[in-house]
Amino acid sequence: MIRPAADAPSSLLSEPREKQGIAWKPLSLPVQLWIEVCLLIAYGLIMIYSASSIHALKKFGDPNYYMKRQLLCIVIGIPIIVLVGRTSYRAFKDYTGTILLLTLGVLGLVLIPGIGAELNNARRWFRIGSFLLQPAEYAKVIWVLFLSYALVKKQDRIKKSAVSFWPFMILCGIISALLLKEPDFGTTFMIVLLTAIMLATSGVPCRNFLLLLPVAVAGVYRFVLLVPYRRERITAFLNPWIDPLDSGYQLIQAWIAVGSGGLFGKGLGAGQQKLFYLPESYTDFILAVIGEELGFIGIMIPCILFYFLFRTGMRISRSAPDLLGSLLALGLTMMLSLQALLNMGVVLGLVPTKGLPLPFISYGGSAFTTNCIAVGLLMSVAKSCEIRMDKNV
Repeated sequence: MIRPAADAPSSLLSEPREKQGIAWKPLSLPVQLWIEVCLLIAYGLIMIYSASSIHALKKFGDPNYYMKRQLLCIVIGIPIIVLVGRTSYRAFKDYTGTILLLTLGVLGLVLIPGIGAELNNARRWFRIGSFLLQPAEYAKVIWVLFLSYALVKKQDRIKKSAVSFWPFMILCGIISALLLKEPDFGTTFMIVLLTAIMLATSGVPCRNFLLLLPVAVAGVYRFVLLVPYRRERITAFLNPWIDPLDSGYQLIQAWIAVGSGGLFGKGLGAGQQKLFYLPESYTDFILAVIGEELGFIGIMIPCILFYFLFRTGMRISRSAPDLLGSLLALGLTMMLSLQALLNMGVVLGLVPTKGLPLPFISYGGSAFTTNCIAVGLLMSVAKSCEIRMDKNV
């Protein structure tokens, strides 16, 4: 047994660990957020290279093509987090309406032939050189920003009067109509879901949502059941083996990839489904490549990271110094977490295909920079939490 030295001061031996200066101080919320996001980005970059190298080699003669473009997005995205994080989230108070109107205008412009780029029968992008910019991605974070400020401004009225509830529904309907015209059902679904969550959290009575039930049923019938390719997605979700070479093909290939990976996977880079069997292997279905190459353990890594990101975001929301910060942090946290959950559900066949990328892990510049803006705003609220805690101390 190791005994203290005989000449050691008894007061030092009897003092609590905190007073001896050796107690561990918990990481601050901004630091936790940085660690979680950086780990997701690093993990995504590794998997993008593994999933895309064969496609890049065939198409461009350079196996590093997609990885280098994603690195460029990271070089742009990290400063965005720093810049937005250093700006007070309250600074946008007087500009959210203008920003939303500009966003609606841009969503309209992308639909015009000759201005918006069309790929795979969808017109969602602006072509800038060799890059594609997708404004629908930015619409999500801008809508959360606008909703947060507007709900705080109308907090008293929205709890008492149903009239104050309808302007939000009308604006949500306009954005959804523009997105469905592209068409982009996945982003539309996210916008509607975020709107419902934030309105319910801000105190909107449940009876107001019940009034929208007929509208929701009519919308599902019109924009899902009456649209052939979306109806096929529902059919493929229920039973992909009905049409294994067409509507059910992608889900079946994803299942093969995840199922063949087992617990530990075949090894990084050793996956076979990415060899032109699995469509969107480095974008929306990158989780299937992770499952094949790194197995169940590899899938659990982003699951755990997103859980910690969700927990940190909710702690920021609860600790925010005002209602604005709380609503904003809640909306942004749900935006990132729900998109991750839906993407994983699609790949595993738990929900119908929606075309949503896995945040920070799937390849794509617009989605990546949008998520960086969201994290920057979360960082801004987190820093306000730290300032408030320091003042209380």
